[in-house]
Amino acid sequence: MIRTDILVSSPIYLLGLVQTLTKAGIKVVAARTTPDEEPSWLADAVVVDVDALPSPEDFTPITRAARCTPVLVLSGQRVPFSGPYLRAGASGVVSKCETGEHIVAAVRAVIAGTHVGPDDGGRAVAAERTVAGCHLSEREEQVLGQISRGLTHGQIATRLGISPHTVDTYVKRIRAKLGAGNKAELTRAALLGRLVVEPGQAPAA
Repeated sequence: MIRTDILVSSPIYLLGLVQTLTKAGIKVVAARTTPDEEPSWLADAVVVDVDALPSPEDFTPITRAARCTPVLVLSGQRVPFSGPYLRAGASGVVSKCETGEHIVAAVRAVIAGTHVGPDDGGRAVAAERTVAGCHLSEREEQVLGQISRGLTHGQIATRLGISPHTVDTYVKRIRAKLGAGNKAELTRAALLGRLVVEPGQAPAA
């Protein structure tokens, strides 16, 4: 039987996830809502909700768990940015918007040694976001992710621990790389996965 350790911030979502996994024959050996507790050494995989991380930039719970077992990251974004989490040691990233069946399949996949990521029209999402030959840095990915959630520059600055002026600078760089003229286009690019294109191929309209 597959055994999992779950770190999810919302008790309600945690309950639903435990029920979904249990129904699929996956045993939950630990269910946590804060990252303070150590992951269970009995688990075959650890499922980590990004909202349960200490901060948007602190991937310590992922890195710590990944030393011993595969880690599947749950993102609140419909098209998650997988790069930072994969670099932190995660074996896969999946959206919490997906069906329970999809999440169960992702858990089984990472345990089997398969890397799991969001998909955009059949194109695998790489750890490095490539747009028309340009790369978004990890910080640019984070800023764009916050924009797609509807946060203002001031709110993004507070959340990431940087100044509003620095956020403005990152946004200008992202716009230049994506060819996006305004925040609406940036959000559309993030939500539709327009960040991932084949080399030499124009971003999708």
